[in-house]
Amino acid sequence: MAWCAMDLVPALEEPLRQPLKSVLGPATAKVMAEHLGLLTVGDLLHHYPRRYEERGQLTHLADLPMDEHVTVVAQVADARLHTFASAKAPRGKGQRLEVTITDGSGRLQLVFFGAGVHKPHKELLPGTRAMFAGKVSVFNRRLQLAHPAYELLRGDPEESVETWAGALIPIYPATAKLESWKIGKAIQTVLPTAQEAVEPLPDSLREGRGLVPLPEALLKIHRPHTKADIEDARSRLKWDEAFVLQVALARRRHADAQLPAVPRRPAPDGLLTAFDARLPFTLTDGQQRVSREIFDDLATSHPMHRLLQGEVGSGKTMVALRAMLAVVDAGGQAALLAPTEVLAQQHHRSIVEMMGELAEGGMLGGAEQATKVVLLTGSMGAAARRHALLDLTTGEAGIVIGTHALIEDKVQFHDLGLVVVDEQHRFGVEQRDALRGKGKQPPHLLVMTATPIPRTVAMTVFGDLETSVLDQLPAGRSPIASHVVPAADKPHFLSRAWERVREEVENGHQAYVVCPRIGDEEDDPKKSGRKKPPESPEDAAEKRPALAVLDVADQLTKGPLQGLRVEVLHGRMHPDDKDAVMRRFAAGETDVLVATTVIEVGVNVPNATAMVIMDADRFGVSQLHQLRGRVGRGSAPGLCLLVTEMPEASPARQRLGAVASTLDGFELSRIDLEQRREGDVLGQAQSGARTSLRMLAVIEDEEIIAEARQEATAVVAADPELTHLPALRTVLEALLDEEREQYLEKG
Repeated sequence: MAWCAMDLVPALEEPLRQPLKSVLGPATAKVMAEHLGLLTVGDLLHHYPRRYEERGQLTHLADLPMDEHVTVVAQVADARLHTFASAKAPRGKGQRLEVTITDGSGRLQLVFFGAGVHKPHKELLPGTRAMFAGKVSVFNRRLQLAHPAYELLRGDPEESVETWAGALIPIYPATAKLESWKIGKAIQTVLPTAQEAVEPLPDSLREGRGLVPLPEALLKIHRPHTKADIEDARSRLKWDEAFVLQVALARRRHADAQLPAVPRRPAPDGLLTAFDARLPFTLTDGQQRVSREIFDDLATSHPMHRLLQGEVGSGKTMVALRAMLAVVDAGGQAALLAPTEVLAQQHHRSIVEMMGELAEGGMLGGAEQATKVVLLTGSMGAAARRHALLDLTTGEAGIVIGTHALIEDKVQFHDLGLVVVDEQHRFGVEQRDALRGKGKQPPHLLVMTATPIPRTVAMTVFGDLETSVLDQLPAGRSPIASHVVPAADKPHFLSRAWERVREEVENGHQAYVVCPRIGDEEDDPKKSGRKKPPESPEDAAEKRPALAVLDVADQLTKGPLQGLRVEVLHGRMHPDDKDAVMRRFAAGETDVLVATTVIEVGVNVPNATAMVIMDADRFGVSQLHQLRGRVGRGSAPGLCLLVTEMPEASPARQRLGAVASTLDGFELSRIDLEQRREGDVLGQAQSGARTSLRMLAVIEDEEIIAEARQEATAVVAADPELTHLPALRTVLEALLDEEREQYLEKG
């Protein structure tokens, strides 16, 4: 099971659980719900400030990000009212107020027009301090905020300069409809109820680690007097998130350990032994070690729950196949669930190929220990589907490989002993549950992911699974050289890229060209009608429609790759056509395959040595690493060219540079996580709600997560029902409402 998204808000008894509309009024509550997803007083108390401003030590205006909604604290340096003629005011009665604000490090221009001029003209006088909120734009090469909202900071006239300069102003995550100071005022209204927050941490843990009580932490995070207050509050709130999450996962692990399962031990001279004997290579030390961990789990009388992760091309499929063969040896059946038909067909083809006559059970020429390996996908013809279903029901087929079609009610197994889920994050909790429910007793579960996961994410997202890591590449794998091709800056580099593809083909190899989209969508560049020129090269690259498979394939066959055998592959093709294209490419009948990310995982053509990724900046770091892993799978060295039109100084180019500079997927996954934050990563394996982590950052807070896991495991081992920790149990019950409890139960 993967952890499902949960709001890690401690259990909120009255009055913290009362709806915001009863405290703030229906209009404000509606805006809070629609724009920030905040429904209760407790939700609002757990909407923490993004940062704090000191009135005497203000923001760096020079560092403001373009096109983002920002809140700044600054002083008015200058204000000028201009009168001009316009279509609406032909007699020169149009008015524009230009206000320059400063923080000592930079200056920013505010602009107000028309009727919106009068109030700021009276209030924003030189020397006035205020908070300003708006979207940063550029006009005449200068940063500006057009019609910003603002809140004057009026200090008490008696207040000393020192007090004024030192006061900390919380800046909240805000939206155009809900400025930071409005959120601050709403929090001020509900802050007294923070005293009612239920304390989830056991006293011994809180006192042993010197953490402040939860009510005090909530007061200090919203109304700190000093920076030390902020640190106290952060430390405490991070522990709440980490500990409550880890207790839920520890209880899940404990419950799994109580479930019965059929132990599956391979026969001494059975199918697995026969398979190992026909392998033309030796397993790596990593593959042998991980296989031992899996076989030990399979031999126990409670279900295995193991995550198998590793580098692209580290041989995970081989480890999973040996586990499946061990279960077939022991009289059970194994199912491999793949996210796409292309991947299911590829797995089926390669497994049948690796097993040879051992995959021909019940057939003439099949080996004595052989079993049958069947494929089950949604697009199969009725007759082939009937045969496959019959083979599963009778037990004739020991191994089935399929897509979500395996989950349908009519699919029945004789004795399902092992479920292998490939690319786990692409399946919902209910889908995995439906397949696991097809066993007479809970089957063993092996989850595979081709995206290397930092240890902290594994502990947070996959905390209910034991983890095995393959960090060694099999012998004979070749290194992959990666280079960024700046198509806009140096167009001759792109010409050279196509020459390199021709050279690879002339040397008897094949190549992939990957594009972000197919080309028959609504946003076809020919129909986009974009006329307005963007303001910067980076804008230009972002606003240009992504390159498409159909267009690029057409241009290549008529231009730089003329004369080569070029085919296309994308997700909207008929499954039979996709399979036929992949078969021709695998057989060497196609020189260049122009494809979408449908080839991202599992596709294995050792003769393919080159990959050109068009508009590479439109893909994530982990996705680029996955795509690159499709080359260099044979004895010849691999080449990956990352084509981009983004300017050199842009973050996108820096991201591509990081991918080109290392083949270490674990290092790249950390970079990816730091850039994308936890919401995306956690969301992959959760129920689809927004991330529950508001204070905890899974990369920065590795130590807290590890310690919280240890503490949670000890707490649950001593008291699985949390009988002696009623407050913690209350928190978990509020956290795991009925729907979420089902997610945990399903796994």
